[in-house]
Amino acid sequence: LDMGFEPQIIKILLDIRPDRQTIMTSATWPEDVRRIAARYMRNPIQIYVGTLDLTAVHSVRQEIEIVKEEEKFDLLLDFVGRMDSEDKMIVFVDRKSSADAVASELIRKHISCQSIHGDREQSDREQALEDLKLGTVNILIATDVASRGLDIQDITVVFNYDLPKSMEDYVHRVGRTGQIFNCSELFLGYAISLVTRENWGSAGRLIKILEEAGQNVPGELRQMAERFQTMQERKREFNGGRNHYGNRGNDGDGRFFGLGSINPRGNQNGRDREKPPVMNSGIYIFKPCFISFSF
Repeated sequence: LDMGFEPQIIKILLDIRPDRQTIMTSATWPEDVRRIAARYMRNPIQIYVGTLDLTAVHSVRQEIEIVKEEEKFDLLLDFVGRMDSEDKMIVFVDRKSSADAVASELIRKHISCQSIHGDREQSDREQALEDLKLGTVNILIATDVASRGLDIQDITVVFNYDLPKSMEDYVHRVGRTGQIFNCSELFLGYAISLVTRENWGSAGRLIKILEEAGQNVPGELRQMAERFQTMQERKREFNGGRNHYGNRGNDGDGRFFGLGSINPRGNQNGRDREKPPVMNSGIYIFKPCFISFSF
């Protein structure tokens, strides 16, 4: 649902019988997913095991590097040079064009790799995964959408070339490693993330994830989070002052300081969109085992 397939989901619901019971699953339970699930269910019962707090796999050692954008590729290149021959690594980027660009640059450096993203043919994506599984290549450049559902259990390294905008995606990425079984090592995987100043809005949530997993938090990351928090507080004070003196603030109807009406649902005429069919019954599962159903 949160990957852009909502129209197809609505069509399916319109074409099947109304007295159905439906199971919905999610590895995380963020606000966006809650809103989407609420549109399709009536008075659901939710069952989950564990906590609803966002947590990363504890068997993965997480490392954060504060860098400049132009330093990223050299750092990746340096890390690749220190990899063991049996290591397998997924390099995550935030754009399809970046996946191709990084892969091309690595190949120019005579480093074998594959890339996977939404613009590649299905056969090419399957071949890229097969090459990684068989060890033909040990580096895969991937975007988040294309990497959902990857089941490669011997990934030893996750390299976040671009930090994801969503910390839920960060948890998904880190979870691609640390899945080696029958191993006595304390850390079964390694995740390194390159963080730039543009990511300062995510610093606070990233710190919480690192602390929950008992990972080291760099002082620079804490400073970044503090600066962002200070900026947010000043922004709220400024907006509050504008409202106090009679200037227009956010009036709750999509208008902000007279910049016009913006409908967050993308409907410019202001009319509500047609509501999707509501499930008469359903089950919602949160990993591990979060279940919600209604009758």
